[in-house]
Amino acid sequence: MTETGLHHVTAFSGAAARNAEFYTAVLGLRLVKKTVNFDDPGTYHLYYGDETGRPGTILTFFPIAHAAPGRAGVGETQETAFRVPRASIGWWTHRLIEKGVSHEALVQVFGEPTLRLRDPDGTALALVGVAEAGEAPAWTGGAVPAEHAIRGMHGVTLLLDTAEATGAILTGVLGFAETGREGGAIRYAGTAREGTFVTLRAVGGFLRGRTGAGSVHHIAFRAADDAAQAAMAQALRERFGLSVTEQRDRQYFRSVYFREPGGVLFEIATDAPGFAVDEPVEALGDALKLPAFLEPHRASIEQALPAIA
Repeated sequence: MTETGLHHVTAFSGAAARNAEFYTAVLGLRLVKKTVNFDDPGTYHLYYGDETGRPGTILTFFPIAHAAPGRAGVGETQETAFRVPRASIGWWTHRLIEKGVSHEALVQVFGEPTLRLRDPDGTALALVGVAEAGEAPAWTGGAVPAEHAIRGMHGVTLLLDTAEATGAILTGVLGFAETGREGGAIRYAGTAREGTFVTLRAVGGFLRGRTGAGSVHHIAFRAADDAAQAAMAQALRERFGLSVTEQRDRQYFRSVYFREPGGVLFEIATDAPGFAVDEPVEALGDALKLPAFLEPHRASIEQALPAIA
């Protein structure tokens, strides 16, 4: 059975070195790919995830030094959450205090202990204690002990004017099903273990969001292959009247994009070929990797990019 869920989330950040330090040395994720924004090669595109960067584990960033901060609002991703073993929530609370990370008191969300925090650019994150997460494989080479390590993404929360039309896209095209409602939030679940949930919060005429450091650019959903992706794109056009881009080769997956009815930019990304297509798993993230069409410009690109330790 084809798994449905999130493929990755892509956000904006400030300084690249500070971004890498937080996600690797504090949260313990692996930098699985160091490349550039294919549409703006003067900017890094950094991918963080598990050991191999499996779909459903990846958070990516376009770091822009001195970027103005974004503003949360309608038509934006409000929060990106990761899975950790439920028994590790106390350990993570102490770690955030020790590392000086801004965070809130532990709360229960849909029956799960949830620890909300922000990265140095204000990106809204959460660590969610999931009982079965402890049974999932953990990356053993990171800064966090394997027994407490993040086990992929839990999901995202979207802030919208109204939720019905977006919910119809989730259930009618992207393979999600409604699983619960709580305090005005509607939760939808895919079938994959990681990147399972999308939660919609309808807030009426709230202020619209503004793009900047700390804001999410888009969220991507999984397609098993090109054929599955094409079928989803066709359904979006024919059943929902939405405009969908042509397929774009992102080296590690192939993508199409569309703006869902609530204003959030959605991507549908293929599972294949994955991040080991241009470097071995043991070396993921070590070297700057460029697609073939940018290789002739490597020297000027490397000169323009800031150093990352």
